Amino acid sequence: MAFLTSSQILELGFRFCGENVLISEKASIYGASRISLGNHVRIDDFCILSAGEEGIMIGNRVHIACYSSIIGRGAITLGDFANISSRVSIYSSSDDYSGVLMTNPTIPEEFKNTDSRPVVIERHAILGCGSVILPGVTIGEGSAVGALSLVKEDCETFGIYAGIPACKKGDRLRGLLEAEKRFMEVEKRG
Repeated sequence: MAFLTSSQILELGFRFCGENVLISEKASIYGASRISLGNHVRIDDFCILSAGEEGIMIGNRVHIACYSSIIGRGAITLGDFANISSRVSIYSSSDDYSGVLMTNPTIPEEFKNTDSRPVVIERHAILGCGSVILPGVTIGEGSAVGALSLVKEDCETFGIYAGIPACKKGDRLRGLLEAEKRFMEVEKRG
């Protein structure tokens, strides 16, 4: 995997771009001026980031694995240490499938009914391969979403969720919070 150089990343025109950001040459970025990237962010091959009016905010130490897409008009926030596995789709906008109005981005807004709401993926959340997150969802701190899950409703802090639609299967351990403290101490010492 080849990554963009620092100057190529700057040329994309992000709202903000932290240090040690790695973006694959094969990733597609739309609306870069509405995207903020924290420090130590990695975006792998064939990812799509398409920021709508409200933008995309990505925290520190976030990984977005190959073939993932983060798309929509509403705000999308990925907290520090979030992990987006391959083929995850996060949508902050969705068409109305009822048939009352038309759909798709080539149609003017007056002829369709788009659901646009913020999506928040909090710190230490992990989204399993192939999972889909719909508009208006908050994935709580430390939550884990199983592979191939459809998340239509909020996920509680440190919950484990899976299925179609995703439902709570259990609780996740919180040891990672202690690991984070140790990691941050080591990082501070440099």
